[in-house]
Amino acid sequence: MAAGRNRATLEAVFEGLAVGDGRAFVDAMAEDFTWIMIGSTDWSGVYRGKAAVRGELLRPLMARFKSYRNTPRRFIVDGDRAAIQCQGDAETLDGKRYDNTYCWVVRFRNGQLVELTEYMDTQLVVDALGPYERGAA
Repeated sequence: MAAGRNRATLEAVFEGLAVGDGRAFVDAMAEDFTWIMIGSTDWSGVYRGKAAVRGELLRPLMARFKSYRNTPRRFIVDGDRAAIQCQGDAETLDGKRYDNTYCWVVRFRNGQLVELTEYMDTQLVVDALGPYERGAA
């Protein structure tokens, strides 16, 4: 039962992300949501709490884009865990393509997202997004 509900949540999230609308994604986050961005880039790290994810990661990140969409390729859902292969389609404000390929591993609690670990092409993050100094956003 949880797997079906969680899959439906992911489908709603990506229905929005595929057209550049992140509202369902933000709505699906628990208040104690944690986003783990792997790698050693300036953007990499652990963002704890929905407010921190929105303010310290999503706001400065989305401010770099002219457009951003993310389309799922495959969902694998097993109870309160899921893996999503997805493909970005984005352009930065300075005209660079940021078409990253992702694997998101997520954990649910009571139908809400509580953790997301993002695996992606970290060299593309460096090349397209450039530096990000925490606290400067």
